[in-house]
Amino acid sequence: MEIDAKLVEYLAQLCSISLSEEEKISLRGDLQKILSYFERINALDTSQVQVSASGGEQVNVFREDRKGAGLPQDEALKNAPDRKGNFFKAPPIIER
Repeated sequence: MEIDAKLVEYLAQLCSISLSEEEKISLRGDLQKILSYFERINALDTSQVQVSASGGEQVNVFREDRKGAGLPQDEALKNAPDRKGNFFKAPPIIER
């Protein structure tokens, strides 16, 4: 696949970014290199490679949940940007 200037401009528009002409030229070259690496990978014979969902054995590294003391209410609210009494005050999420 060939990366042309029109495709670079389209991708920049999708990303909502503006690029100078120099950046467009540089990005075009970078994208072309990335695609050439994918083409090299696609050319590899993977017919003898066993399909796997991950690269190695997965082990759960999480600790068991333990009940502990919580923060006192004043401590939890001391850095709140806005509060109402003993509660966090947040902007409404539903417009009326």
